[in-house]
Amino acid sequence: MIKSELVIKIAENNPHLYHRDVERIVNRVFDEITQAMHQGNRVELRGFGAFSAKERQARTGRNPRTGAAVDVTEKRVPFFKTGKELRQRLNTKG
Repeated sequence: MIKSELVIKIAENNPHLYHRDVERIVNRVFDEITQAMHQGNRVELRGFGAFSAKERQARTGRNPRTGAAVDVTEKRVPFFKTGKELRQRLNTKG
């Protein structure tokens, strides 16, 4: 599912809301999660999971095409850990 499909599904389930308002809400939620992670905070949605940023150290990588050594700078990468309820729902049959 992509973001536009999520907006459509939420709008269909909430006919009292305008499509543009649902789109603003979804965008705002994603913006808040992104901003919190940018600030180094962890975002936990109970039953769903937790978003955080992890540090990756600088390293020497390889160019897959040429095999030449390439310096890769340190960076922060997004990390998602699933919640217990989400894991259970994904692993039940039915």
